Amino acid sequence: MTPPGLLGEPNLALTWWERIVAGFTHAPSPHVSSIELVAVILLAVAVSLPRLSWRYFGLLATVTHELGHAFAALTTGQRLGGIRLGLDHSGTTTTYSRSRLSAAWSTFWGYPVPAVVGAAMVWCGFNGWGPAAMSVGTLILLASFLFLRNGVGLLITAAAVLAAALLVLFVPPVFNGHVMIVLGLALLVAAVRDLGKLANVHLRHRDRLPTSDAYLLARATSIPAAVWIALFAVVVAGAWWFAWQPMAPVFTAAFGPFPSRP
Repeated sequence: MTPPGLLGEPNLALTWWERIVAGFTHAPSPHVSSIELVAVILLAVAVSLPRLSWRYFGLLATVTHELGHAFAALTTGQRLGGIRLGLDHSGTTTTYSRSRLSAAWSTFWGYPVPAVVGAAMVWCGFNGWGPAAMSVGTLILLASFLFLRNGVGLLITAAAVLAAALLVLFVPPVFNGHVMIVLGLALLVAAVRDLGKLANVHLRHRDRLPTSDAYLLARATSIPAAVWIALFAVVVAGAWWFAWQPMAPVFTAAFGPFPSRP
């Protein structure tokens, strides 16, 4: 008799791992209609803008933000001290570096990363790499446990891993592309929301400046915080442009070509 696995299903862990491995293959590109794409954009806005849904989805944006700092630190040879997350969407990534340039590099890659990851998800979703994106995302979340340093961070990440595992197990691979498009667009909207929140800190809530990456970058480099916020915005805008490329043909096929300047 085969012993039951998680949730009472036989060999569920093995099935999950097989789905993860199987995800690293190219799948047929999904058919996305203009109606579906409009619905997806509205759904992305619905989970990223209203305060009630943002209370939960914003935690995923925070995890992505902090993992951006961590990954950037590792790419420049810095020592990663750990990641701490809060239920109020706060987060701290501690790194150790003897180079001010390396420290600035890892500090920069927080706010832009949800948009960059979101754009990559959208591209993967449209181009048949949705299952691969889901597998990669799940493994990255699992690896992040090595760097978490507080109980709340463990709880938030465990919830994200559980959600990812359920998607891997119960969403048919043919629909993974659609899921990636939804999540990617939601992260893109979340990145814009977080940029607005950051600008608001510098304009109206200057008592919170020590929590701002732009403020920390300004102190470390003597380049004004406004310049760093503008650079964040440029990267986020570039991510939106990249994500728009596979969406544009869908709208063009439905509504005709967009008018161009004379």
